[in-house]
Amino acid sequence: MSVEPAGHLATPSGRGPWPGVVVIHEAYGLNDDIRAHCERLARTGYLAFAPDLHRGPRLRCLVRSFRDLSAQSGQTFTDVEQSRQWLLDRPDCTGRIGIIGFCLGGGFALLAAAQSDYAVAAVNYGQVPKDATEVLAGACPIVGSYGGLDRTLRGAADTLSTTLTEIGVEHDVREYPEAGHGFLNRTKPVLPARVVARAGFRGPEAADAWQRIESFFAAHLPPVRAGVD
Repeated sequence: MSVEPAGHLATPSGRGPWPGVVVIHEAYGLNDDIRAHCERLARTGYLAFAPDLHRGPRLRCLVRSFRDLSAQSGQTFTDVEQSRQWLLDRPDCTGRIGIIGFCLGGGFALLAAAQSDYAVAAVNYGQVPKDATEVLAGACPIVGSYGGLDRTLRGAADTLSTTLTEIGVEHDVREYPEAGHGFLNRTKPVLPARVVARAGFRGPEAADAWQRIESFFAAHLPPVRAGVD
């Protein structure tokens, strides 16, 4: 089996194999929020792995990540794909993989949904590319969640939903009117994000989004429930 990439792996209890999920972190990096999301997915019945995509000086890593996202290629996509392959190679993986991303990671998850062989993708307040009709053709089913108060992604939910309908990709995309950016994560956002994107955790919206994500994943990537031998 290939060498384990840097990151956080959460394994369900009981005996596998389990379907896998690649978890892509936000601009803040591999923090406690992302680890908690991995553990939640593991309790649901998924082998969840979050690669650490910001190894090295933080500013340099952020610049590279945003550059790669804009170019729709680069080292970040290579790291994400290596994580998918690493999960596939594990004997405790069923060979079916999903992907979920948050903020910056949501943009990568959206593009990866069409670039690689994923069963399902969850895009949480991720950037929608201008050429979405072209680059998302042939994507796996997608569930997306956005905040209506997020001025940095104004109209993104409608654009994504309309695009996926046009190209025939099954989806569930919702905008929460009273939420801003990053509403699934508890880490206190930096001041500019709070002002411009109205970023911050929103309990009711987060609970509803997770319910939708788990239901959508269960339909397209059925989990092996934790504790089931």
